[in-house]
Order: sequence, then structure tokens, then C-alpha cells
Amino acid sequence: MERKYNLTEGNILGTLTGFAVPVFFTLFLQALYGGIDLLVVGKFAETEDVSGVATGSMLLSTVTMIITGLSMGITILVGEKTGMRKSDEAGKAIGSGICLFAVSAALMTVITTAGSGFLTGILNAPAEAVSQTSSYILICGAGSVFIVAYNVLGAIFRGIGDSRTPLMTVAIACVVNIAGDLLLVAVFNMGAAGAALATVAAQAVSVVISFIVITKRKNLPFEFSKDYIKFNKKIIGTELKLGIPVALQELLVGISFLVIQTIVNSFGVTASAGVGVAEKVCVFIMLVPSAYMQSMSAFVAQNMGACNPERAKKALKYGIMTAFAAGLVMSYITFFHGDLLSWIFSKDVGIIAASQSYLKAYAIDCLLTPFLFCFMGYYNGCEKTLFVMLQGLTGAFFVRIPTAYLISRISGATLFQIGLATPASSAVQIILCLSMFIYMERKDRIERNITERR
Repeated sequence: MERKYNLTEGNILGTLTGFAVPVFFTLFLQALYGGIDLLVVGKFAETEDVSGVATGSMLLSTVTMIITGLSMGITILVGEKTGMRKSDEAGKAIGSGICLFAVSAALMTVITTAGSGFLTGILNAPAEAVSQTSSYILICGAGSVFIVAYNVLGAIFRGIGDSRTPLMTVAIACVVNIAGDLLLVAVFNMGAAGAALATVAAQAVSVVISFIVITKRKNLPFEFSKDYIKFNKKIIGTELKLGIPVALQELLVGISFLVIQTIVNSFGVTASAGVGVAEKVCVFIMLVPSAYMQSMSAFVAQNMGACNPERAKKALKYGIMTAFAAGLVMSYITFFHGDLLSWIFSKDVGIIAASQSYLKAYAIDCLLTPFLFCFMGYYNGCEKTLFVMLQGLTGAFFVRIPTAYLISRISGATLFQIGLATPASSAVQIILCLSMFIYMERKDRIERNITERR
């Protein structure tokens, strides 16, 4: 049974792909949470509701990204301890992580519920969609505990090398979300508020199922006791050291896209809704590199813990190759058929046209993210999370935001041109990642030579 969770043995490509495929489908179904919200709202509600869901979900997605990034500390630490075959220490890492994220859930709930109106103002939501945006943020914020709990449980499963259980739980939750959206939006005409309620209910179901599975399953590669659930300063400090840089990186990325959304919102409600639709499409077209980023982190963490860095490097190579192959397909579809992809989420011709224009820029990014995301996953697994944050900071605030703003000031600027800020940022970040890899290789070579001479 233990072998099921072992990422340190077997064919590298087969093991990595076998782990990544369930992660891919898990991310796909997670994306459906927001995607289904926008799809149902786009088909059965008004443009104001589409804009409200688009803007509000972008904020909540940013918050979720932060929690996911912070939970990476658990994934890395649990993965390393699992690779070292230290089951007791892996269990203690999980227990301390639970305490840490209980506090995070409380803070997230207070900020998003008490500040929903303020946050809506910051996002510069179009006047016609202020009420819808605020309602979406308020309701989803009230369910923050489920968002946090799900990500913690997902981090634990990934750390031990189990990517199938999160897939099962999120599949069930997705069915709940679809049913909820159809009932509350299509039948009861609750618009953005109904979509938010359906999303919270789906997250709650996912958490309950995940908790039941992890408490009932036998032969897990870690020991666990209720006594482990305590604020261990040393363990929590390590998890924060590993997770905070990743969380900040995710925050910076999220902020950069929120800023771009704010810039676009000044173009009117149609442009706002169009970019919102495009961002939903982008979540799906970026699923393969995103799956490899999460999978790479767990794979590399376990192999570094098992003192097998060469296996981790080969996994990076295979991950880039397979993700790039998928990127070529996604790039073609997005550039030439972006209107069809946008039509899935909206019936409005103006929104579809705006989304298609913005998506052409993302078609270019589809060729770059396989390299960038795999590198980020690799560095996270190597505990180089501070570097991941710094390259994210560089891309977000020194490339993406300035480029988008400057282009938006040009008379007659199109959404395609504004969207080019994203692949420009990715290109710079890839250069930084390659430079870091070369530096680490040279450093390791020098250290080996010194050791051999001794």
C-alpha cells in the first residue's frame, strides 16, 4: 500500500505523469466551480451579473491562490519527511499545519465579509455591477473556512504522493456546484448571489468527503494523533518559511491580474465582462502546466528528501516536454477559435468579441507557461521558494502591470494589446528561472570538485 504514495521509485516519466493526470482533472473540476458559475450566469442572467461574477471570482481566486501557495509549505515538508521515511515527523507537520490554517481561515472570513463593499470599490467594479460584485464576494467570503480546509487537505494528499483522492472528492463537489447553479440561477433567478451560494456549498461537500477519507483510510505513509494538532513553533516556522514566499508570489500574480481587470473596467461593462470570460477560459487552457507545477513540487520534494536530485532534474525535463506539447495544441485552439471558447461562457456578442481579442495574447502565453510553471514547481520542491517569489514579483510589478498600463493609455488600444503584458512577463520570468538553474548547476559542480579533491 505504501508504494502507491512513493514518487522516488519507478520510471520517471510514468510516475510523474501518473501523478500529474489526476492533478490535472482535479484542477479541471476546480476550475469548473468558477467556470460553471460564469457559464450559467452568462446564459440565464444579465450582463451585470456576468461582470459581478467575473470581478468577484477574480478576487476570490486570488485569495484561494494565496492559501494554495501557503499550503505549499505543508506539501513540501510532508513530501520531504515521506521521502525520508519519517512518518512520525510527517504527521506532526500535518498537525501543526492544521493549527496554522485555522487561524488563516478566521482572518480570511473577517476580511472578505466585513470588507466586501470596500473590496468591490478597490476593484473598480462597473457601476451597473457593484451590487452583484459585492454580493458574490460577501457570500463566498462567508464560506472561506471551506476554501482553506480543502486546500490544506489537498496539500496533505499531494505531499504523500496521492493525487487520486482529491480528484474523487472534487468530482463529487463539482456535481453539487452544477446542480446548485442551475437551481439558484436558472430556476430562482438569484444571479451572482446564487452562483456564490452554489460554489460555497460545493466546497463544503468537498471538505467533508476529504476529511472522511483521510480519517478512515488505513496504511497512510504518516502517523497521526490528535496530540499532533498543536502550535509547534519550529514546525510552523518551517512551513511558513517555505509557504509564505509561494503565497506572496501567488498574491503578486493575483494582484497584477486584478490591476489589469481594474484597468479594463474603465473601458466599460462589456470589456470588463469580456476579460472576465477570457480569464475563465485561461484557467482551462493553462491546466496542463498548472498540473505539472503542483505535481513537480511533490515529486521533487520527495526525491530531494530521498537524496536523489538527478531524478528530480530528469522529472523537470520530462515535465517541460510533455507540457509544451499540450501548450502547442492549446495555443492553436485559443488563437484561432477563441470565440468558440468564449461562447461557452456568454451569449452576448460584444462580450464574446472582447474575450476573443484578449485571448489571442494568451495563445502566445500557452507556449511559455510550460517552461515557467515546471521551473516554479521544481524550485518549490527544492525549497527555493524565496526565488519563486522574487521572480514572480519581477514579472508582476516590473513587467505585467507597467506594460498593461502603458498600452491602455495608447489611443485605440485593444484588449489583445493589453493582454500582451502577460506573455511579456512570462518571457522575463523564464529567463530568470534558466539563470537560476545554471547558477545552481555550477554551484553543485564546484562543491563536488572540492569534495573530490579532499
